[in-house]
Amino acid sequence: MGMIAYPLYLVFTKGQFKSKIINVAVVLLYFIVFFLFNFRFLADKMFYQPQKKRMAAVTDNIVNRDKLIIGVHINGEASAYPISIIGYHHQVKDTVGGEPVMVTYCTVCRTGRVFSPFIDGQYQLFRLVGMDHFNAMFEDEKTKSWWRQSTGEAVTGPQKGKFLPEISSEQMSLQSWIQKYPATKILQPDTVFNENYEELKDFDIGTIDSHLEKRDSASWQFKSWVMGIIINDQAKAYDWNDIIRQRLINDSFHNTPLLLVVEEDNASFHAWDRHVGGRTLYFVTHENRGIVKDTATGSSWNMEGLCIEGELKGQQLTRVQAYQEFWHSWKQFHPRTIKYVPSE
Repeated sequence: MGMIAYPLYLVFTKGQFKSKIINVAVVLLYFIVFFLFNFRFLADKMFYQPQKKRMAAVTDNIVNRDKLIIGVHINGEASAYPISIIGYHHQVKDTVGGEPVMVTYCTVCRTGRVFSPFIDGQYQLFRLVGMDHFNAMFEDEKTKSWWRQSTGEAVTGPQKGKFLPEISSEQMSLQSWIQKYPATKILQPDTVFNENYEELKDFDIGTIDSHLEKRDSASWQFKSWVMGIIINDQAKAYDWNDIIRQRLINDSFHNTPLLLVVEEDNASFHAWDRHVGGRTLYFVTHENRGIVKDTATGSSWNMEGLCIEGELKGQQLTRVQAYQEFWHSWKQFHPRTIKYVPSE
């Protein structure tokens, strides 16, 4: 401040009237910019954490069941976090199955990720500090390192190059999650932020007004939706339009036979390993969209990857972590990603 104050003193005591006016304008501009970028534009001054975090049982839930959620299941306990809620807060701290979790979402990238909030074995608090390449960035309280939300990687600070441990999660409608986990707990809206949640009411279906968060319904465009898979640090992207059109995709990636399925709501999606009991199965759709069948045995499988009828009854497909994301985000943070091309 002294570097600014002394020259101003000279101007106001010895300078001309025009110089005084110009310098007053410059100083005012400086303080406006300083205030905006060091207070108003600080991310944690724009997106506040819930004042009251309440997890409700299904019987007490007030969130519409058609809303998208990020779901976590740990040690027999399930919790659901509506995207319309965490999309505003960007992160919610919770405990599921006795384990602390950091549930995050970036609406500009359409990325939902869940991390373990431990660094070198020590529990840490994180705050939202801004964005990089449109993706939310978090700063840990102890080392002040900045961590990228889409990958959990520290990109600056003492922890640079390290990754937060990711916790398995699923994105689907609340209705589908409840069907899978009837005893789930569900994050409820904090009424203090109802106006903020309302601004995201159409985010789930991509028709939100914001050009940063609105979906481009064409394929492989900046704001197109994709489903992303990562196997052995290699990435592959599937156009959302292809997934909806085909309903079911049999594919292989890095020696892993994959089955991708979207449910009847055209929102809940799943990815599984098709290898079961020493053989690789091939799946086809069924008139009942809650069921798929393998061609080898004709057995029926539900949307939990469980065989419910036929020779393989009781067998369980292994789930593969999958994400829904904007194409611009997926290719930015996975620059060597492969595009899925449907066979003719």
